[in-house]
Amino acid sequence: MNKPVAVVAFGGNAILNSNEDMSFETQLKNAQETCRQLLAILHKRYEMVLVHGNGPQIGNLLLQFENARDLLPVPPLDMAVASSQGLLGHMLLISMRTVLEEERLQKEVTAILTQVVVDENDPAYLKPTKPVGPFYTMERAEELRREKGWHIVEDSNRGFRRVVFSPRPRKILALNTIKQLLEAGTIVIACGGGGIPVNYKTGQVIGTEGVIDKDFTASLLAYNLNAELFMILTGVDTVSVDFGKSTQRSVAEMTVTEAKGWLEEGQFPAGSMGPKIAAAVEFIERGGKEVIIAGTRNVVEALNHGKCTRIIADKQ
Repeated sequence: MNKPVAVVAFGGNAILNSNEDMSFETQLKNAQETCRQLLAILHKRYEMVLVHGNGPQIGNLLLQFENARDLLPVPPLDMAVASSQGLLGHMLLISMRTVLEEERLQKEVTAILTQVVVDENDPAYLKPTKPVGPFYTMERAEELRREKGWHIVEDSNRGFRRVVFSPRPRKILALNTIKQLLEAGTIVIACGGGGIPVNYKTGQVIGTEGVIDKDFTASLLAYNLNAELFMILTGVDTVSVDFGKSTQRSVAEMTVTEAKGWLEEGQFPAGSMGPKIAAAVEFIERGGKEVIIAGTRNVVEALNHGKCTRIIADKQ
């Protein structure tokens, strides 16, 4: 690459928060604000790939599909992920082009429908763990378990959510296309929702059940692109240990060993901060320099070594 590459991952809640109305006007407004923050990365002279989550959006799509199941066939999860990629890709394209125009920046931007290979023998298929969709009360969760057979768990004391299979990403099929677009100076929106899960059978690529965690896919993509900057944006400005306790404290910097230790202690729940920390560890262990975890509205400060959490290799 002629320029350094930045891979930026952010959740679907950067476009739709749980306490907001679900209108597309609200989602577009939030998407534009997120893209406006990301311009700071372009000003640092990076080529940029955006990897968005799709939790709220795919949850809404799944609810729509379920409610219409007497009228239309319910599509499998890979089709739902593809639908969310198109929906969110379109909104992010509108938003990024809008903010580029505001800044008078001449930059192409495109969204790629991205398939990601998973292993059908992945042990993740033995147990669903990936939260999708809205939060439910205990009473409503029990109804959905009975009526629809969903797997539902309590999520970080915030309520109850449906969980689905979450296999690990093995290969990004559009990788060469992404590289070519970056070489041409294009901002690329790729691997939305962690990518459309597919696997190989009898020489064919076919869709498969599951929702891939977008942080693990972003980590794999950052490694494959030899990214100099890997940033994970979330709803908090810093990572904390002892979250929700009187001993809670934020961590400005942690080594890989510290991060792995806290993961083993259960400091970072699987439904929230856990995958982000694990994905950061994977990237650094593959040779990455560091990972920045920061608030979605705090990109500028994080880039300037302000409030954020940096995960780095063990100090020699």
